[in-house]
Amino acid sequence: MKNLSFKNKQNAGLWVFSALAAALLFTMLLLSRDAGMSGDEHFHLGHARDVVSFYKTLGKDSTAVHINPKNGASDLHMFGQLPDNISYLIYDTLGIDNIMAVRHAVSSTFGWIAMLFAALLVFRVSRRWPAAILTLALFFFSPRFLGHSFNNLKDPPFAAMVMMGIYYLFRFFQTFPKPPRKVVAMAAVSIGLALATRIGGLLLIGYFGVFGVAYFAAQCWALRRREDGRAQAERLFQRLLLYGLGISAAGFALGVLLWPYALVSPLAHVRETFQSMSHWNVILRHVYEGKMVWSDTNPWYYLPKYILITAPLAVILGAVAYLFAGGLKKENRFGTFVVYFALIFPVFWIIYTGANLYGGWRHATFMYPPLVAAAGLGFSALAGIAKRRYIRLTLWALPVALLLQPMLFVARNHPYEYVYFNPLVDGIKGAYGSYEMDYYYHSTREASEWVKADVARSGAPDSARKTKVVAWHPASVKYFFRHDTADFSVGFVRWNERGNSDWDYAIFSITGINPELLKSAKAFPPKNTAYQIKVDGVPICIVLKREDRHDLRSYQALQQGQLAEATALAQQALAYDPYSEQALSNLITAYSHAQEPDSVLRLAKHWAGFNKGNTTALNYLAEGYYNRRDFANAMVAANAITKLNPREISGLWIAANIYAQENNPNAALRCLNRVVQLRGNFKPAYQLMAQMYERTGNRQQAQRIMQAIKNAPN
Repeated sequence: MKNLSFKNKQNAGLWVFSALAAALLFTMLLLSRDAGMSGDEHFHLGHARDVVSFYKTLGKDSTAVHINPKNGASDLHMFGQLPDNISYLIYDTLGIDNIMAVRHAVSSTFGWIAMLFAALLVFRVSRRWPAAILTLALFFFSPRFLGHSFNNLKDPPFAAMVMMGIYYLFRFFQTFPKPPRKVVAMAAVSIGLALATRIGGLLLIGYFGVFGVAYFAAQCWALRRREDGRAQAERLFQRLLLYGLGISAAGFALGVLLWPYALVSPLAHVRETFQSMSHWNVILRHVYEGKMVWSDTNPWYYLPKYILITAPLAVILGAVAYLFAGGLKKENRFGTFVVYFALIFPVFWIIYTGANLYGGWRHATFMYPPLVAAAGLGFSALAGIAKRRYIRLTLWALPVALLLQPMLFVARNHPYEYVYFNPLVDGIKGAYGSYEMDYYYHSTREASEWVKADVARSGAPDSARKTKVVAWHPASVKYFFRHDTADFSVGFVRWNERGNSDWDYAIFSITGINPELLKSAKAFPPKNTAYQIKVDGVPICIVLKREDRHDLRSYQALQQGQLAEATALAQQALAYDPYSEQALSNLITAYSHAQEPDSVLRLAKHWAGFNKGNTTALNYLAEGYYNRRDFANAMVAANAITKLNPREISGLWIAANIYAQENNPNAALRCLNRVVQLRGNFKPAYQLMAQMYERTGNRQQAQRIMQAIKNAPN
């Protein structure tokens, strides 16, 4: 590590780098104290306790290696979750009540480690401390990564361990054939810690092999004209293979030791986990390009586009520049290969396999440190080729100027940095309604604190009972009310069912809400919005305060079959808020039971007018037109449902009935086949299929279907 000595000629650069790195660590730890609770943290709390108990009892308490329903997720035993376990050890040993503060400090430290090793890699490749210093700045003012580092103990920590591994693998090849013992040891440790964080740590072993092949090929090319070249190449290969197997085995062993599920059966359970995580089965609907889409049907460019619109422009331009400003020079080629392979391969593999992604590039965070490293190298190389001093200074100032926009965003919007969008989409204002906002629920902390302050200021809504607070993500809200259970109760409610539930305050982060509604100035935010958390003027969370309960009471009347009362109550709810979707649904249902099709159609048109993305409204609209035998308009609405949500059967079912009415049995059968694929127990579809086969003359198939219906269990 001679180049890092405080006594060499680069002493000043090293001092500046070290001081800046220390300052950034202190700043990140300080900023993490303001962070909210992320959407997945509650899952890992109990499992961390189980893991620690496993080691304390020397494996006698084997809860950590089995599914524990109490922890709220079925696959936690397959997560190494090293940062979560470290956090638990700290707050449990020290008896700290504010466990989130500890977790967020640990998370930020790992985020800082990713920044540090990206910058150190830049120094090793460029041999310039200014390049490493710039890399730290580029990384710190990457709002998405910075924001996630505050409270995401999954992705930034894994990215940190992968980046540390890439750094030590590069150092290994840079110093080969006599790598220092520290480099060899740290390469193995990096692999082990990455594996103990996520199964994806095995990626580093693959990287080791790829980098080794590239290194060996380059050495063979250099030795091709020497008489003893073949013999030297054979010795080189043997030495590389020996080191590679030894380091990989040691890293694998360390990872297994720190991960209970792997420890009890290293090969079988690691293989099982790898297969399971390679086919991630959590599928969500999210907002992308202004539409609600299922995460397993994202377009192939989902990940690269998200990177392009959320990384700072300085990072994107710098990474591109290095390829043309020195990255392909002979002395830089291996370093360039390492950096860009670590950046491009994950993106390529995700696209190639059609991986299920949501939440932007959160699941691919480990590709971001190499991207920033490439940017640091790019701007450094640009400045290096300038012959005139003023041009060189201008080129060094360029990334700083490009960073001004994300700098100001961080300063204005802490602790919500992670919802950043760059100027390519006109920032968060341009992205609003087209991409997800607070998809990881960071804002529930501020919202919870506002609710408590509002009750303290204006009094409880009902002094005879606890104040009822509901949320789409109640786990984080419960944490922030953990000391207030005598006065507050916390529950769950879905956005589209909120009016039909009893509550005093409702907290909703802006995620998973139809884009059409978000962009409707009349209907959103709802009339009873009492507080908004905004980022650059755009709401990322709203708090609703109950001012009217007619929507709830109309729903309750409907449940009891009291149609007249339900109708009157729903009308009163709409008098308070004409855009209340729950009141509209209740009133339409009441009119439908009362056989008032004109009223149903009128209300459905109003609803679909301000929220074209609501399939329930479109379903009522299609049914209204169908009942009036206006099949053309009914088909338009039915097709809109299917286009908005291909997994919903209502549009296909209405379309099938329209085709049946129009005596087009083949078209009806196409729709019905899709219906039964989506919902195999929907008997009306089979009954209509039998009728359609009768019309086509295929009585044998019709009889088989009817017999299957008779034999099917109820």
